[in-house]
Amino acid sequence: MASSGFNAQQNVLLLAVAASLLTVTRATTVIVGDSGNWRYGYNYKEWAANTAPFYFQDTLVFKYDNETAHSVYMLPNLRSYLQCDFSKAKLLADPTQGGGDGFQFVLNQWRVFYFASGEGIDCKDGQMKLDVVPWPRF
Repeated sequence: MASSGFNAQQNVLLLAVAASLLTVTRATTVIVGDSGNWRYGYNYKEWAANTAPFYFQDTLVFKYDNETAHSVYMLPNLRSYLQCDFSKAKLLADPTQGGGDGFQFVLNQWRVFYFASGEGIDCKDGQMKLDVVPWPRF
């Protein structure tokens, strides 16, 4: 009778190799803008490109001085993001919530997240908005 497939030793070896290839990673906390924080005049598109990848369950921290009157909104879609349309946006953090440890947001879904400051011209001139796509961890 011919043998087909792997024997028990080969199966164990295959499982050991597969397990060693998996990297165990933990969720991380990322300060938006690094030491630049969440502020007017910072290039968040470039920052995100240099900081990526972001992963599912990572925490974004938006830090800003209470005197600067910034906020954090989550915009519902790309159109709203591009046009800085806050009519259906959700306020996540008002101007008083960025001080101290900052406002924390967990990337808890696998989708595009669109963030922007809704104060004055913060978003409209393209300065204070950020889109993030968290990836699953393997």
